[in-house]
Amino acid sequence: MECSLASTYNSSSAKPSSAVSGNRSPAKSGLHVNFTEKVEVKEKREKFLTAKYGAHQMSLIRKRLAVEMWLLEELQKLYDLPKRDPAVEGIECEVEVDIDDLLDMDDDCQRTQFLQKLLSSAKSKENIKEFIERLLEKIKTL
Repeated sequence: MECSLASTYNSSSAKPSSAVSGNRSPAKSGLHVNFTEKVEVKEKREKFLTAKYGAHQMSLIRKRLAVEMWLLEELQKLYDLPKRDPAVEGIECEVEVDIDDLLDMDDDCQRTQFLQKLLSSAKSKENIKEFIERLLEKIKTL
């Protein structure tokens, strides 16, 4: 939008000019607005919704993330996989342990049986029992 002020007011005479109608004041007679369309259309700015979590919620998220990162490292050890950065590459593991599934189970006996079946194809079988015990301790903190 472009605004401009047309100067039709003559400074030498105090009378309104002939372009001014009888019921308009002379000071406002020369005001008008010129609307012009701009040809340039800016690209729409991408909008992102961000959320701010409370301190308690952030603490829970950090705990969960720490357990998941520990779980990933331990699974890599159990299956003798080379360490990879999960942010850069997709995680290609022979097994996937879902913490939510474990938390939904009723007791540790069910969790242990589930994990033993799931980890039956692990390469280092002697560490499975210790891994399961440590995992069950960690998920109790969540």
